[in-house]
Amino acid sequence: MFSGIVAGTGRIESITPLEDGVRLKVDTGALGLGDVAIGDSIANNGVCLTVVAMDGAKACFDVSRETLNCTAGLDVEGGEVNLEKALRVDDRLGGHIVTGHVDGVGEVLKFAPIGESHELVIRAPRSIAGYIARKGSITVDGVSLTVNAVESTDFSINLIPHTVEVTTFKHLKPGARVNLEIDIIARYVERMTAWKQEEAQANKA
Repeated sequence: MFSGIVAGTGRIESITPLEDGVRLKVDTGALGLGDVAIGDSIANNGVCLTVVAMDGAKACFDVSRETLNCTAGLDVEGGEVNLEKALRVDDRLGGHIVTGHVDGVGEVLKFAPIGESHELVIRAPRSIAGYIARKGSITVDGVSLTVNAVESTDFSINLIPHTVEVTTFKHLKPGARVNLEIDIIARYVERMTAWKQEEAQANKA
């Protein structure tokens, strides 16, 4: 479990093919792995990955072909990734509850400065667009953000300078693909609503 508060950025140093996926070696930079053990989880661009080996500040992760097919940013050697260690029970929840399970890949439509901030506009896959709400939370490449506005499948976010500086967002351009995770509360609301409808239909039968 994560909070969407990125602790640092890393760089994919190498990608080694495996039988059904790849092994990433990520230079975690200043993140610090002193309290990380093999088997622990670290989110890379919002994707929960398990540490399988460590070498100093470098951590290795095995990524399945299925994960590569439904995410973005984990298959580029030299690419920069947002990093967050799994939460401890007593950690502050500065963002929102993030599982590290990507729901879909969105497309950046706009990333432009507005005064001191930046406006980020993303087009979400239609399959998850209904879960995105104004003033609600969403995770973009592992970063917990608040939605400013929604129009059909497109939504906009205001990014403060600090967020841009300490994440990979500073490299965003229109056309970039980003990992999206919807708020887990929205998932449960949808399931509860659907179940009540199923129960109502069953009681009529």
